Amino acid sequence: MPATDHLHSARELLTAYPVADGHNDLPWALREKVRYDIDRLDIAADQTGRLHTDLARLRSGGVGAQFWSVYVRTDLTGDAAVSATLEQIDCVQQLLDRHPAELRRALTAADMEAARAEGRIASLMGAEGGHSINNSLATLRALHTLGVRYMTLTHNDNIAWADSATDEPGVGGLSPFGHEVVREMNRIGMLVDLSHVAATTMRAALDTSTAPVIFSHSSSRAVCDHPRNIPDDVLERLPGNGGVAMATFVPKFVLQAAVDWTAAADDNMRAHGFHHLDTTPEAMKVHEAFEAAHPRPVATAATVADHLDHMREVAGVDHIGIGGDYDGTAFTPDGLDDVSGYPNLIAELLSRGWSRADLAKLTWRNAVRVLGAAEDAARDLGARRGPSVATLDQLDG
Repeated sequence: MPATDHLHSARELLTAYPVADGHNDLPWALREKVRYDIDRLDIAADQTGRLHTDLARLRSGGVGAQFWSVYVRTDLTGDAAVSATLEQIDCVQQLLDRHPAELRRALTAADMEAARAEGRIASLMGAEGGHSINNSLATLRALHTLGVRYMTLTHNDNIAWADSATDEPGVGGLSPFGHEVVREMNRIGMLVDLSHVAATTMRAALDTSTAPVIFSHSSSRAVCDHPRNIPDDVLERLPGNGGVAMATFVPKFVLQAAVDWTAAADDNMRAHGFHHLDTTPEAMKVHEAFEAAHPRPVATAATVADHLDHMREVAGVDHIGIGGDYDGTAFTPDGLDDVSGYPNLIAELLSRGWSRADLAKLTWRNAVRVLGAAEDAARDLGARRGPSVATLDQLDG
């Protein structure tokens, strides 16, 4: 039966168990496009063509909770990275202040459930990259105080204490200070996010963490062989840890043909003397000529469903979720074009025989449970030890 026949049932399910999405880069998009002048880019208006995200499309997509990424680029380092992260946090607060009828600040699992009961979208924050704390555990704690509820240990580049999936090996996963960062995150109740990190870092963090971890926006490496995805041996450890892997929609991470196409496009840019991420007019002409000659492969909702089928088989239905990465990617799958598209994915999964109970876990229950488990671990650990005052120099030399 075609997935479209299941759209009504998908929307009905999302009314009861809305999507708790692990990663949306709207704050960075607002920084880049209007330097946080949200009068010029108001998400109360239809922003189709400018953003993946606005309030009406969040509602249409059945979103009930969103981790807003307070990402900053890795070329921002030291205090500049910390300041930019604070500006990102301020952006989220501006959105909450501007749209109180639609968005509710959420710090806990109970806050998420309260928002659902009120019909508002629970708004949480996740810092994307350990460079945001400038090697300071006190800064980590300050971000938690300001409402950040997960931190991705790296972004695309290594940091002093953790290896990224898309960089050369540095410390072999986590350094001694990196392990201490994980322990301190456990102690304060901040989820350890293992998207973007090397597989060695994933395993090292799982070895150390006594609280559940998350992958805020990563899919299956067995289905699509990209280093940003999660190997099966790591997925197999999630039941023992209690964590949740949230499948992402980014085509170059979920569709093998798109992975191969991107590699060829990047090689073409370099062959013409440009950095593969160069977006100057001259560079874009080279890129557009390549795309005209070699059309970009297109992912679909079924592509993402393939990942979720595999991730459920390996990790179990209690340990999977959704992290679309909207407004953090230039390209999206057909049918998942923006935040209004989640019903198409749920309809696809219904057509594959997923039960209502399993889908409720995927969309809502697993994300709420994992945050609550982090809170429980923090209460226990906080009663047994105080804040860590360790430094990078002390532990790593």
